[in-house]
Amino acid sequence: MKEGFLTLDAIEAFDRDGYIVVENLLDSEETKLLGIIARRDHELTASRTSRADGEGGSVDIVVENELPADSIYSAIVQAEPLVTAMESLLGDEVYHYHHKMILKEPRVGGAWTWHQDYGYWYNNGCLLPDMASCMFAVDRATKENGCLQVLRSSHRMGRIDHIKRGDQTGADMERVNAALQRMELVHVEMEPGSAVLFHGNTLHRSDQNISEKPRWAFICCYNTRSNDPYKEGRHPQYSPLQRIAANDVAPIGRRHLESL
Repeated sequence: MKEGFLTLDAIEAFDRDGYIVVENLLDSEETKLLGIIARRDHELTASRTSRADGEGGSVDIVVENELPADSIYSAIVQAEPLVTAMESLLGDEVYHYHHKMILKEPRVGGAWTWHQDYGYWYNNGCLLPDMASCMFAVDRATKENGCLQVLRSSHRMGRIDHIKRGDQTGADMERVNAALQRMELVHVEMEPGSAVLFHGNTLHRSDQNISEKPRWAFICCYNTRSNDPYKEGRHPQYSPLQRIAANDVAPIGRRHLESL
């Protein structure tokens, strides 16, 4: 994994915009291993669930609260450069809140409605929005295959009420539409191995995949130690991370692949 990517300019951009893009955060071998393992992982395939998007499509997703031992997933989540960056951005020790794989297949991968992650996590007993996610592109992410969209600086709006739509829960569209008139909509197109880090209150969505190309994405979600939920929720309470050296991600991935 790339080291030293969180410059002072990047921290300022995150604080100002609510997100930053890091090109080639995973190197070519790590990216290849993640893609092969994810598609050969029978446990992942068996755990996938489908959520209707309210627009005639559906999104397949796998959400995991536990980090499997000696896996490429746990190595990426706990990689020292990413953990250190998250702690710098959030100003506190972070822990693994959960991780997930988004599986948008060609022509059938549905949309995600506008939402804030903290719009969900608030209800899990997290008092503060001191939370963030890192989305890695497993496949190339483009407008055509439904890449992530963010509303620049929307994290400064604070938490927005969220309402059920289809099988998804989305932000109050009256407020979202007003924000769309004042804030820049950004399509986050990325090459495999690149990543976007975004604040828990950043408004984001994605369109349906209308292309012939899949768009899988791996997302690592973090909470801060001081924001440990005051009650039990869907995702875990604080436990310390076992930090993984940047150059150990690929060897762990190779062992994971051999075990499949």
